[in-house]
Amino acid sequence: MPAHSAPQRGIELQHSIELQHINVKLLLRNPEDVDLDPLIPVFHSWIQGQVCEELLLDVADYRHVYGSPGVVLIGHEADYSVDKTDNRLGVRYNRKAVHEGSNQERVAQAARSALTACQRLERDTRLNGKLHFNGQEIEICVNDRLLAPNREETCEAVKPDFHAFSEKLFGGREYSWSFGGDPRRLLTAFLRASRPFTVEELLENLAS
Repeated sequence: MPAHSAPQRGIELQHSIELQHINVKLLLRNPEDVDLDPLIPVFHSWIQGQVCEELLLDVADYRHVYGSPGVVLIGHEADYSVDKTDNRLGVRYNRKAVHEGSNQERVAQAARSALTACQRLERDTRLNGKLHFNGQEIEICVNDRLLAPNREETCEAVKPDFHAFSEKLFGGREYSWSFGGDPRRLLTAFLRASRPFTVEELLENLAS
């Protein structure tokens, strides 16, 4: 895990920063084998059955755009997608509505939602068993530049919450993580477990 010095402003932010609008993206195994065509009727069936905690509204197809959000299931409180941003294919949960609780509880809620969606997709026979979490790589993004500008003092401020969440998610096993350093991009942490985990294992860890 990278070491950073903690400037005085970062210490102040530790007590004041509030994380909202959290995104969690689970990177997929063998992305070149994933066919997104069947995903559109799958997401429409989620709307029909209202299978998620959030109100689901519509499906948007951005596959024609290079490095795009892919196929997006649009909800009132949050969106779900199989996302191609930065050409890293993954299942993304994008929380749009304000969520109550502590920072760790908000990150855990977004992670649970992403994992549950990924589990549902892994088990859906319409996807021919080709969509699976790669077991190790997770991105956590704060989609709010005002609350969490991507700069060093913000990274220092959120480290304790991200560490505590990662310890729980990976059941105390070793992991590494780093922050994206481009201040023009959203604050994003890149997590990598030291060994592969199944979606079920990670959900059990969060529930323990």
